[in-house]
Amino acid sequence: MATGLSFFKLSFLLSLLSGGSDLLAPDAESGVAQIGKFPPSCNRIECPSYELVHSGNGYEIRRYNTTVWVSTEPIPDISLVDATRTAFFQLFAYIQGKNEYHQKIEMTAPVISQVSPSDGPFCESSFTVSFYVPKKNQPDPAPAENLHIQKWNPRYVAVRQFSGFVSDDSIGEEAAALDSSLKGTPWANAIEKSKEDGGVGSDSAYTVAQYNSPFEFTGRVNEIWLPFELDV
Repeated sequence: MATGLSFFKLSFLLSLLSGGSDLLAPDAESGVAQIGKFPPSCNRIECPSYELVHSGNGYEIRRYNTTVWVSTEPIPDISLVDATRTAFFQLFAYIQGKNEYHQKIEMTAPVISQVSPSDGPFCESSFTVSFYVPKKNQPDPAPAENLHIQKWNPRYVAVRQFSGFVSDDSIGEEAAALDSSLKGTPWANAIEKSKEDGGVGSDSAYTVAQYNSPFEFTGRVNEIWLPFELDV
């Protein structure tokens, strides 16, 4: 049974990967869009750093440097919440030392889910769930069975923040709201070109990033990401 720090990691990951719906009631701000709020968890644990390039109406454009993620294989499911619960056990075991180096790894944020939606409401989508590898582990991240390492080159990301716990009902609405807020901007053209060219962002429709522990009732921060390349 997990105790101490292990219990904290267990609770933290379980909340991120389940949407928290089994642990807490949604907060009063659930579903409220936010822009530029710094996730409270990033004051306590490591998060990937980025440069804010532009702040628009309902979105931000960020530039992330090279990052490393440990990821599940694509999980077919009709539910993001259910797919990420499936991923939880693999990722928690990984940071607790079930990897080829038998290495315990510090908790980080966010946990991200790359979403490739199905063509119909009752068809399975595909979800790849990833844990951000701490910088000290990035030069030689521990391999593990049924997990793979993603090394992301520098990239731009269009971001929409929203509060509350992530749910299957909310993610599609938030992704659509981000797409709508970008319409008519040069960023929308860059995102479309990146996808058409088979570049950054072409492997999924959007990404859901979750930052908070289960014990944070208010000030929760989630994000929809649309990664892309930009020729400058």
